[in-house]
Amino acid sequence: MQLITLTTDFGSQDWFVGAMKGVILGVAPHATIVDLTHEIPPGDIRAGAFALAAACRFFPKGTVHVAVVDPGVGSARRAITVRCPDYFFVGPDNGILSLALAQEKIKWVRRLENSDYFLQPVSHTFHGRDVFAPVAAHLCRGVAMRQLGPAQRDIVRLPWPQPRVHRRRIDGVVVFIDRFGNAITNIAHASTPPGGMDAGGRLFLGRKLFCPVKAFYQSVPAGQAVAVPGSSGFLEIAVNGGSAARRFGLRIDDRISVRW
Repeated sequence: MQLITLTTDFGSQDWFVGAMKGVILGVAPHATIVDLTHEIPPGDIRAGAFALAAACRFFPKGTVHVAVVDPGVGSARRAITVRCPDYFFVGPDNGILSLALAQEKIKWVRRLENSDYFLQPVSHTFHGRDVFAPVAAHLCRGVAMRQLGPAQRDIVRLPWPQPRVHRRRIDGVVVFIDRFGNAITNIAHASTPPGGMDAGGRLFLGRKLFCPVKAFYQSVPAGQAVAVPGSSGFLEIAVNGGSAARRFGLRIDDRISVRW
């Protein structure tokens, strides 16, 4: 399998993503490259980590996932590759890989220090092109991880807000806002009201009753707010036919709770 995914904050206006793809195809001309997203807000490591975690498990075994949201590029931060039973992950060791790897069993972690597998000369500002892209391509071609650099025991892990579960309440926060203006929370929808989404659950923003918990967007009239089980596996706050974030000014880390 020669399949590589790319998750970055590079956007589509400049040449950065195209240059990464050119490097990959120069090393592994038969590789298939899939863009997960390049619209992560600049430098937002947690948003990139969430996007990668939400999508990575839907790919075939052997896929190489490359994630580059790298405000520390050129500094002492490490560059790594990680082997799991089904996937490889490649990127800076700044937490960008940590949410996806929380769902995986880590077999090996290697620091990327063997410059034989880099594009030369290596820029101090574009490791996506010069380090991570060629390493991903070499992994697709079957290069053994041990050739890439020394082993390390663990990775940098992002702090992740854990929901607090009470008898009839779960407290959480907003962790991601998608392009539709849906505010995704850290509350796994599997843990919300016993008896299903229509069992009387209510979502509070702070101490204020905000919306009901329902099964799908059109469970409420157009223009009204609703909390639904999102495709990422977490409860999300939405407006039927609109943007919850824009209409209500929702932001990352806003405190919410679900009660029933």
